[in-house]
Amino acid sequence: MKKILIPLVLLFAFFTAKADSPITSTGFYKAYMDNEVVLEAESAGGVISQKIMDYLYGKNPIDEKMAVINALGWNIDGQNNYEMYRKYLDEKGMGKKKRKAENLLALAYLKANDNYFDCTDALAIAKQALSQNPQSYTFNIIHGLIKAQVEFDYSWCNVFKATDDVRKNTNLKSDMRPEAKEIIFEYMDLYAGDCE
Repeated sequence: MKKILIPLVLLFAFFTAKADSPITSTGFYKAYMDNEVVLEAESAGGVISQKIMDYLYGKNPIDEKMAVINALGWNIDGQNNYEMYRKYLDEKGMGKKKRKAENLLALAYLKANDNYFDCTDALAIAKQALSQNPQSYTFNIIHGLIKAQVEFDYSWCNVFKATDDVRKNTNLKSDMRPEAKEIIFEYMDLYAGDCE
């Protein structure tokens, strides 16, 4: 009986892990716990604060900005962080036509976390951000995670490829901590078998 139960438990655990999603299961912010704004975001209850918005807007490393958003997390009932940050940017004179690549990537990732059941608009914003900074690993991997979330209901092989293509691109500027990449791929590699 034990010989049957153990493989069944392992199989159940595998499919339970895959039943999560690229947006909800890649807590790469844990590689940035030395950043006080990441710590604040982790304990913010999913609600963006003035300090967090100032950090996202300021001249800080892009990977750390994305770690802050990752630490804010998601809520199954949805959040409103995208809208709050969009209004913040408008007040700073960074309306739709003036937004820089980093602003767009932050908006895309906030939108994906706000409602990970529908990331189509988030992916369009991430694509626009990526077009402005195509050599950045961080831009590519955040775009890849959002793309993987969109593919989640259609093709688990495409879920895997969305980030694996980034990993294979050796021409990108490495602007994300290696530990953060490991956390992302620890989850994303669960989908590798779906491409066989």
